[in-house]
Amino acid sequence: MDPLVHKRYLDYRERHVYFGRAKAMLTMAEFQVADAEARELDAKGKGRDDEEEARFAELLTLLLRD
Repeated sequence: MDPLVHKRYLDYRERHVYFGRAKAMLTMAEFQVADAEARELDAKGKGRDDEEEARFAELLTLLLRD
């Protein structure tokens, strides 16, 4: 496993304790998929279309990121 992905997962778990108690915590496998998709959409920056922008916002909420 990529150490950077592992660190982001640990950060996610810590945020989940404070902000995500009402939601089920993602497993490492679920997190990896969502994190990879979010990073891919983030890399597109202003080049995201409306559908991608909506999905990016959804992923940021799921991953408890601002």
